[in-house]
Amino acid sequence: MEIEIIPNGNLSNWAKQGVLLLNTTLTVREKEATSHKSLGWEDFTDKVIEILSKRKNKLVFLLWGSFAQKKMSLINHNNHHILKTTHPSPLSAYRGFFGCKHFSKTNKYLLKYKKKPIKWGQCSDTLSLF
Repeated sequence: MEIEIIPNGNLSNWAKQGVLLLNTTLTVREKEATSHKSLGWEDFTDKVIEILSKRKNKLVFLLWGSFAQKKMSLINHNNHHILKTTHPSPLSAYRGFFGCKHFSKTNKYLLKYKKKPIKWGQCSDTLSLF
């Protein structure tokens, strides 16, 4: 499956389809990776993951990077599908993110359980002028 690269970076149509993008730490100082680690964001994101795992059925969790993969224990493995690989940052994407096929694997799983697949290449045109 070929996915069109979204030139404007607007992923709001992913959100409209039910995709939740969630970093383990929600904020960071510019150019200072993990600068807001251990400020309480992890407690919040842990709770979000726990609630989703308990209240929803047949979700796909894409755990990209070592911080995200530490969240596996919060997810009901019998009720959800978990895919993991390296973080997609330019520093590590070549070590496993490229070619992992998480987008097509996600859609295959969703279709298996009679759920709508995600239109990954569909972007919002609200920023199409930029």
